[in-house]
Amino acid sequence: MRHFFLTSTTALALASGSAAFANDLRNEALELFAPLPSTIPALNANPVTPEKIDLGKALFFDPRMSASGVFSCNSCHNLATGGDDNMPTSIGHGWQKGPRNSPTVLNSVFNEAQFWDGRAPDLAEQAKGPVQAGVEMANTPSNVVATLNSMPQYVEWFTASFPEEAEPVSFDNFAKAIEAYEATLITPAPFDAWLNGDDAALSEMETAGLSLFIDKGCASCHSGVNLGGNGYYPFGLIEKPGADILPEGDKGRFAVTATADDEYVFRASPLRNIDQTAPYFHSGIVWDLKVAVQVMGESQLGEDLTEDEADKIVAFLGSLTGEMPEVVYPILPAETAATPRPTGEVK
Repeated sequence: MRHFFLTSTTALALASGSAAFANDLRNEALELFAPLPSTIPALNANPVTPEKIDLGKALFFDPRMSASGVFSCNSCHNLATGGDDNMPTSIGHGWQKGPRNSPTVLNSVFNEAQFWDGRAPDLAEQAKGPVQAGVEMANTPSNVVATLNSMPQYVEWFTASFPEEAEPVSFDNFAKAIEAYEATLITPAPFDAWLNGDDAALSEMETAGLSLFIDKGCASCHSGVNLGGNGYYPFGLIEKPGADILPEGDKGRFAVTATADDEYVFRASPLRNIDQTAPYFHSGIVWDLKVAVQVMGESQLGEDLTEDEADKIVAFLGSLTGEMPEVVYPILPAETAATPRPTGEVK
């Protein structure tokens, strides 16, 4: 049997080559991506305070913000399961099914816009949508405000959160408080540590997957701090997927802009924590992340990825799964005689 030994010079050269590759790859990655910030980002016209965060947390978990008293924000954006509900499409008021897969709320503050079609410019506007949607929470702004005003503890919390306002309990402030809480749901991941200079944060397979992710063109759409959430692209840029993955009745951003070029155009999905949020795509039809990667390769890039390539890209995507902030379930204010009663009717 032959034994081969590396001389110290050879080992040093190999290590230097590996370090050079890591540095080159990191420099290339930093032109496309950015690590998560270490602080809560500033919000548009909505200063974040501890009081507002605590209020928003209570509202996020309170099912009485729905007409039925059954559904809360956390119902579809479950913080115990990756910030979504792990269902093809969400179940809402009257046990109706929604039209699209629920995106994760984690790191969503970094998205350019909210919803698959980008119809909400920020998280405050997004928070107003499901509350009023007939297939989700089926409530009205006036009923939400009446519910909040009926509980003295909520009135106190709104007053502390919006001290400059004569009437702090409002639907706008309801949404701003939820936005402030959701802005804290940031999950720093191994990829962030690697971007910040820690070579050991990613494995050899993960760095190989990152290199493929860039070289194959995935980063053309999935870039920025959230590796997505920041642009609109046709689903089926090269080859349109079948109707099982791309339902004909959902024309994406066209419903927002009424522009023919926006048919079947969707916001690029952010990829942080992606291995926690199956099923995939707006239709929620694909449960396996490797299959989703292969579908995207074919439909968006015209690439027939090999099994090895897909495995490496999936490994890289796993490095985007981050550390959850601690979530302690809030104790909510008690109802009073004046609190509107829940209804099971579809509005």
